Amino acid sequence: MKTLIKITIVLLAGIFVLGACTDDFDEVNVDPKAASVDQVQVEYLLNNSIIGAQQNPHVAERAFVLYWFTTARMHRYPGGIALGGYSDGWSSDYYNDLSGWLKSANLAISVAEEKQEVGSDMPYTENQKQIARIWRAYLMSEYADNFGPMPIDAFSGVNPEFSDLEDVYTYMLDELKDAVATIDPDAPRPDNIRDFDAAYGYDYNKWIKYGNSLRMRFAMRVSEAAPSLAQTHFEEAAASLDGVISTADDIFKVREQDGWDDVTGVMSRPWNYFMLSPTVNNLYIGLGGIPSDNFVSEEFQAHIKDEGYMGLKFEDHLSMLTNDPSAGFWYDGLHPTIDPRAYKAYVIPGDFDNPEFYSQGPSDDTEKELLDENDEVLLELDVTGHWNAPSFGSLGDKGARTQLSDYGQTIGGTPRLASRFRTSDEERIFFADWESYFLIAEAAVRGWSVPLSAQEAYEEGVRASFNYWNISEYADDYLASESYNRVGTSVSFTHTDEPESVTLSYIDGYTGDEGTYEFSYPENHLYKDGTVSNDYLTKIITQKYLAQLPWLPLEAWNDQRRLGLPFFENPVVEDPVTNLPDLTASTSHIASIRHLPQRLPYPSGLRNSNPDGYEQAVSLLNGDDAVLTPLWWAIQE
Repeated sequence: MKTLIKITIVLLAGIFVLGACTDDFDEVNVDPKAASVDQVQVEYLLNNSIIGAQQNPHVAERAFVLYWFTTARMHRYPGGIALGGYSDGWSSDYYNDLSGWLKSANLAISVAEEKQEVGSDMPYTENQKQIARIWRAYLMSEYADNFGPMPIDAFSGVNPEFSDLEDVYTYMLDELKDAVATIDPDAPRPDNIRDFDAAYGYDYNKWIKYGNSLRMRFAMRVSEAAPSLAQTHFEEAAASLDGVISTADDIFKVREQDGWDDVTGVMSRPWNYFMLSPTVNNLYIGLGGIPSDNFVSEEFQAHIKDEGYMGLKFEDHLSMLTNDPSAGFWYDGLHPTIDPRAYKAYVIPGDFDNPEFYSQGPSDDTEKELLDENDEVLLELDVTGHWNAPSFGSLGDKGARTQLSDYGQTIGGTPRLASRFRTSDEERIFFADWESYFLIAEAAVRGWSVPLSAQEAYEEGVRASFNYWNISEYADDYLASESYNRVGTSVSFTHTDEPESVTLSYIDGYTGDEGTYEFSYPENHLYKDGTVSNDYLTKIITQKYLAQLPWLPLEAWNDQRRLGLPFFENPVVEDPVTNLPDLTASTSHIASIRHLPQRLPYPSGLRNSNPDGYEQAVSLLNGDDAVLTPLWWAIQE
């Protein structure tokens, strides 16, 4: 019983005080040393871990919003990790909570094994243990994909040895394989445990699908670094569509609720603006060829511009020292065609009557000023009905003289994330059906044995995403489109012609004079040396990225680090960026991993509490404990 006593002491001292879903827990008012096996329930521990990982608003703002959303370029955030910086405080808060979730998952496994050892297990205890192993593998991936090398046997009460990421991923893949194979889908599933699984209610078949889907995700993560390992695990996990998350009913998601606890929405803090980013905007514009007038209210129809128009040129106020293809221009209207998900995810500036408009008080102002060199008002602009995502970075004097690019002043003039994601009324998605299809599509492109062709899987992924946004009636036309977006990618899977530069019209924002502009698509040097922007893999990852928005920014960042896809523009560099020393005026149009964050440095608490472990972890990084050090499975430029 020594093991159980130790487990129970840790449980009572640390797990229940986390406060996750405490209304569902029974009171435990016993002497820890006298605790019996029956008083420590596996379902409590597992549910505590799952609920905790939804991230309370404090941790969510730091990890999900300021780190993941920023690194994935899913919102326009002006600094922090986007410019190579980080906060040890933010990292510590996330790291400590993640450690707690892993402890709970480990305890669930240990308690299940203890119950089996002493004969107090139930007919479903074995399945609970395997489910906990699946969930622990997911949590381990969060650790590994953010920080890097980690202890495989971590969070069990000792200071364990750190392992390199190849060993970590091999372990997780093997864990998932064994756990899925061991689950008995016909085991009892009594009502008294279903409420203690916030994701699937102990539906064993769905947990099997989630385990196989995670295995596909993890296998693809290491596809560039360990292709044989990746292919073997992927082909086994994807042997049948019925065995993975392939329908909306299978999605791994957890219901949010308003308030301040672990299931409050991860995007719920009202001071986070979630403005449309240049990355997302350049992917959206023109993609799919669906006319904007299908989605724009009558009030804003007049704002839709004609094809071939670039916008207002403000060369003295908007920097061109970036490879953002929209840089230097302000689009004074709505684009004639745009990915139809754009108007579902974001709201047009000034569309105050839209029920999805998330009001942020005085920041909603759409009247913007441009100043001259003497800080006098040069121009006033009403940006109601304008669709833009200004370049971010070190904007220098140009940025200081305009409310069109300065972060604090652009809020009312930039599309912002829809209210539905801000009010804790949704279900946070951890793995969706569209991801399975895009993973299978990529595997098919790699020549692996999978149940669908690359095109079939790709199109099913797009349809799954359109179903989520309730725009399925546009899917056929969208999938047939050969229109390029701003980075040179089209939707039609069979349309792989590379784009050529085009001549567009513009208006001088200062004089009103018309002019022409030779628009060249950006070169993504991280992918095939910048020579390709419309092949199969680019299409797949583009659609996967747009489908993952807004729920899965960490996965979007993972794909970009792994493949250099989709295209991420460089921050503006009017002035030097301290934490991105390789980004200069001369390199501002070159895509490089030295211009993009690659990981989170380990928090200072690890260095202080386990200096030997910290040194071991850093030695396995093959680089400094720094934001710009790439992980093992990522591009190693």
